Amino acid sequence: MEIAAIVSIALSNGGGEPPNWPDFVGIVLLLFVNSTISFIEERNAGNAVKALQASLAPEAKVKHNGEWKVLEASDLVPGDIINLKLGDVVPADGRVIAVHGQLLMDQAALTGESLPVKKEVGDEILSGVVCKQGEAQAIVIGTGKYSFMGKTIGLVGSQDDTAHLQRVMGRIGMFCICWIAVFIIAQILVMYVGFRYEYRRGMNNLIVALVGGVPTAMPTVLTVTLALGARQLSKQKAIVTHVSVVEELAAVTILCSDKTGTLTLNKLVIDRQTLKQYSDIEPDDIIHYAAMASRTEHQDAIDACITEAFGDIKKIREGIEELHFKPFNPIDKRTAITYRTISDGKVHRISKGMSRIILELCTRDKTEELIEQLQNDVNEFAERGLRSLAVAIEDVPSGDVDGIGNGFKLIGLLPIYDPSRNDTKETIDRAIELGVKVKMVTGDQLAIAKETGRRLGIGDNMFLSKVLKDGPSQGSVYQDIDDLILHADGFAGVYPEHKYEIVERLQNMGHMIAMTGDGVNDAPALKKANVGIAVADASDAARSAADIVLTEPGLSVVIEAILSARKIFQCMRNYSVYTSSMTVHLLVGYSVLLFAFQFDFPSFMLLVLTLLNNATMMTISKDRVDPSPYPTRWLLSDVFVHASVYGIYSAILTVTFFIIIIKTSFFQDKFGVEKIQYRSLDGPNPGWNDPVLNSIIYLQSSVMSQALIFITRSRTFFFLDRPSFMLIFAFTIAQIIATVIAVYANWGFASVTGCGWTWAGIVWIWNIIWFFPFDLIKSALAAYFEPKKKLVSEEILQSQPSTPEQRIRRKHMIAAQKESSSSVQRRSSTSSDERNSTVEDSIVEAVGKYFSPHTNHLSTPQYQRRSLARRLAGKNDNFCGVSTDPDDLKRFSSVQTRHASKLLKAREKRFEDRATSF
Repeated sequence: MEIAAIVSIALSNGGGEPPNWPDFVGIVLLLFVNSTISFIEERNAGNAVKALQASLAPEAKVKHNGEWKVLEASDLVPGDIINLKLGDVVPADGRVIAVHGQLLMDQAALTGESLPVKKEVGDEILSGVVCKQGEAQAIVIGTGKYSFMGKTIGLVGSQDDTAHLQRVMGRIGMFCICWIAVFIIAQILVMYVGFRYEYRRGMNNLIVALVGGVPTAMPTVLTVTLALGARQLSKQKAIVTHVSVVEELAAVTILCSDKTGTLTLNKLVIDRQTLKQYSDIEPDDIIHYAAMASRTEHQDAIDACITEAFGDIKKIREGIEELHFKPFNPIDKRTAITYRTISDGKVHRISKGMSRIILELCTRDKTEELIEQLQNDVNEFAERGLRSLAVAIEDVPSGDVDGIGNGFKLIGLLPIYDPSRNDTKETIDRAIELGVKVKMVTGDQLAIAKETGRRLGIGDNMFLSKVLKDGPSQGSVYQDIDDLILHADGFAGVYPEHKYEIVERLQNMGHMIAMTGDGVNDAPALKKANVGIAVADASDAARSAADIVLTEPGLSVVIEAILSARKIFQCMRNYSVYTSSMTVHLLVGYSVLLFAFQFDFPSFMLLVLTLLNNATMMTISKDRVDPSPYPTRWLLSDVFVHASVYGIYSAILTVTFFIIIIKTSFFQDKFGVEKIQYRSLDGPNPGWNDPVLNSIIYLQSSVMSQALIFITRSRTFFFLDRPSFMLIFAFTIAQIIATVIAVYANWGFASVTGCGWTWAGIVWIWNIIWFFPFDLIKSALAAYFEPKKKLVSEEILQSQPSTPEQRIRRKHMIAAQKESSSSVQRRSSTSSDERNSTVEDSIVEAVGKYFSPHTNHLSTPQYQRRSLARRLAGKNDNFCGVSTDPDDLKRFSSVQTRHASKLLKAREKRFEDRATSF
């Protein structure tokens, strides 16, 4: 636009005429309005994002001028005195100068140490550690990039916030510039060589090409849309640390999620349904006994889950007098209580703890059958990922607190586990519908990870982290470590370095990865991921390295954020198609009119059209759109083809309307309007350059070009997808203004004269009639591009093998393991042959047909082909490991199974056809 302004005031100052001041002022006004709107919108959106980011800033209690004040940690400087108490995160590196009580610091987020470390006066404390006990004052010795945390974050590098978006805008701008360059060159040759135009007249047409072709509002609309999108994400409890992550989040194909606190509640509970009894004592009474042998204050996680299972903590020791309590310690691995019942004065003991320890403690009613039963139950719990806690009781006949009892008797075994969140299973179903694969990446035991995966529908095809180093076992269905990582449902026993490797390998296979984390050691993996997500209560280092910080626990927050990101991305994509279409429309339409009829559209009127369009398009960032049902990323060929087709069709409508006006009497006969007159070669600006015709073409272009946004914003027919009120309001106001200008304007400097209401009505009728075919064009383009988008979404789940045999092998695993493992990688603990015979027969037949052409190419035993089918049908087989609740069979009606079945059926014939070509 700056170039157009220079052209209008400098280059057009020729031919003995004064400079083109109206065009110059109009262009400057357009730039000023665009800049003002851009400044206001970006400032408001930027302030909102800064406010969100400020909410993440850690604070510190600092002593200034003898008074304690609360300041942001970023304001600390070396030499400040800070106060630390229980639960505080150390805001900067410091040295302890005073201690009150025993000072214990949790350094797990920094060093991975599981136990708190004792600190004394003179010891150094590092930023990011948590005060677990005591209170202290410390003097700051390192802040910012000079602190331990700052150096750690520095190692993972920084990220350019807008580089990718700028590249996208650059390519869209280059698309527009190419169209501009082609038609400017063509206009120069036609006007000055062919038509022998005067210098000034030709320059006016070149200004039209520049003004109409440059997408002046694109940077503002796209950046403001991202910034406002960041504010929308905050409403989903996800605060972004930089706005460009919205693009990446919309394209995520795999979400690597930790288990504890994200998929689960990070809160132990007792599974009452699988509690084991070894006497006639009822399960509720067993839990009551265990609760009495637990602390009611300063509880650990085990005691808390037991007392919560009982209910009212005040009633746990109601009616008894505590005589002695033995707390848990790492050596004895049990707790015990000696108490007297108030009603009869008798003394009893209860002990709970590790099953082996409690069994050794028991002497009463202890038989070989009981020992074997207990061991079997413990093994069953272990296989299912459940922790076990044994409970035993004895009487003390002497009534002495230290007296010898009549021998402990084992009464029950409590299964303890970390339950999944109420919405996690539904959230994973939703993720699959959105084309996002959820992989569990946890530091927990493999058995626990598998059980959690089965409960949630993620799948139990999981491995220990050591497989990343050792590779697939001999005879495995996976040909290499990439195959294994791609099709695994998760990994257990994972350390931060494993997370980094998993992310890197998946990215090398073409995936967009989101990774959750909470500790300082997770920072490199969070930074490496396309979208690093710091979960609720994450360390400051993890927050600093992450792209998104969650303020609420759970996986549902991430999925909601993905949906919001896709809506935001859709707004940006819609506007990109629209503004590129405008470029094509105005360049092609006005150039054809110039070449064929020497029609010179007034450059000032194009400025008015552009100004109204830009003002309307500012509302696109607040538009309501439907998110894409699969991961989305910039497919610029899609944008450019849509823009070219829409633009050319719009140009055809403008040219056709022009031809009907000047070459026929249709409108004169039907509506009684006056005939447009042709200017002779003897007069100024010969050709079809009537001021009334200029107003008509201006109104037709203005209405059609703005109405196009209702086509580009919708994935379906435009009338089925209601736009936002702001967009409708802005469009209405802009077109009222455009219509009034076309009807009444009498601007000699712009070569326009009001066309009257009859012509305005004709223009509106013409545009409305020929607006509806846009939807047919959109449907035709969607029929071509939507399968390609879905193919990107589905086939990105596999890397590209280099040989036919590898391709066949990969297709096998995609169809039979990845897609099915997300729903039914389990076996039933009950006999369900008859119940599932129909399901089994249909799936076995489908999978059998799929595998039969390729059996000779597989290195796996033939029986595994049957095992995979049986896994899909929920049958017992050696390929699966652990039994589950029969209710899990109901998952056959779940989203995962419908998804797997649909893909299996859709791909069966395609794979058979491809196999013959190999």
